[in-house]
Amino acid sequence: MPISIVIGSQWGDEGKGKVVDLLSQEQFDIVARYQGGANAGHTIVWENDDGTEDEFVLHLVPSGIFHEGVTCVIGNGVVLDPKAVLDEIEKIQQLGFDVEDRLKISHNAHLIMPYHKAIEEAREKERASNTDDDEIGTTGRGIGPAYTDKFARTGIRVVDLLDRDVLRRKLTRAIEAKNQVLKNVYGAEGLDVDRIIDEYVQFDQQIDPYVTDTSEYLNNALDDGRRILAEGAQGSLLDVDFGSYPYVTSSHPTAGGCCTGLGVPPTAVNRVIGIAKAYCTRVGNGPFPTELHNEAGEQLRKVGAEFGATTGRPRRCGWLDLVALRYTCMVNGFNELTVTKLDVLSGFDELKVCVAYRYDGKEAQRFPSEAQTLERVEPVYETLPGWDEDITDVRHFADLPVEAQDYLAFIAEELGVEISMISNGPRRTQIITDMDRTPA
Repeated sequence: MPISIVIGSQWGDEGKGKVVDLLSQEQFDIVARYQGGANAGHTIVWENDDGTEDEFVLHLVPSGIFHEGVTCVIGNGVVLDPKAVLDEIEKIQQLGFDVEDRLKISHNAHLIMPYHKAIEEAREKERASNTDDDEIGTTGRGIGPAYTDKFARTGIRVVDLLDRDVLRRKLTRAIEAKNQVLKNVYGAEGLDVDRIIDEYVQFDQQIDPYVTDTSEYLNNALDDGRRILAEGAQGSLLDVDFGSYPYVTSSHPTAGGCCTGLGVPPTAVNRVIGIAKAYCTRVGNGPFPTELHNEAGEQLRKVGAEFGATTGRPRRCGWLDLVALRYTCMVNGFNELTVTKLDVLSGFDELKVCVAYRYDGKEAQRFPSEAQTLERVEPVYETLPGWDEDITDVRHFADLPVEAQDYLAFIAEELGVEISMISNGPRRTQIITDMDRTPA
């Protein structure tokens, strides 16, 4: 069976977790995460039989874990914080969900070490104190430094946990080198070599039941006709190559990252699902052409509860940017689009949608991913009528206000991509799938 991929089409926080949770409930046997680390925050909200609600934010475990028939895979492209994943597993089990028989971790995934977090923290402090240097705005989870070591070929992988002598030798060498950087470059305290070695030897004992060759597992699953959903973290506009560099993540949230992050062939992928909010948000620094610094922006933040699931930081909010969306449609080759948080737009008299940029005296529809250009573009808006009705209980497209239907139809027509689902609230049941007016 072919692979489907769920990808964030903006700057992250688009609602990928809910969509993966919904799709894995009926359509897929395996959900596989292919990049990023514990900087992700995929929020799942479900209603219990007694009418109460539970909410869980997943940082590393794939978003299909709350469905008993689904196996979850953390691929080789993920940088793994052992403590974070073990804490997450424990919390999921406390909710009554079996994990041990349904979670597989790649033996080739690189580990996030305490020195990665320490170096990232020291680096961000230095940038913040330097008026000539813009702070990137990381999550402080050690993601960037871990990927740096991976590509410098000095990283430590999950497989290294399996041989204690090898682990001790590699860790001793790595920690001594990182302590030199912490002390001599950043003026920070060094780390205790023996304490870290002892801690990671213990992690080995706890994590061993989950470790396997996940590339072989996934390819065998394809041969057996099992249905696989690949889950990306962050968003396409944060891709290290195709995002607004340097205000990006350290991996590839785009479609290409799926194959390298899981060890599966591109010929196995036949469906790419883009996830986009009905407006735009961004966390941290970096250019944001449609950002609002007015009452409309505050309304989006308040109604949409726009605070980072991982960092808790308030998200910057703005109108929908179709120039950026066209770009991510091109880079990823979306077959379909899911629009989330449509309910947040209720109460606006009018809605603005960016359809072009104006810069250097010209109007263009090209998305300039280079940050220095993107910072000075002026958005060109088209204004559409809004609606007042609360749409959180709507379950059919035809029951939406006509203005909401027209808004979605406009997006689909401008992008040339079919909208297949609409999310109109955080719960699983708040979803609309019977689309009939948004053909590409």
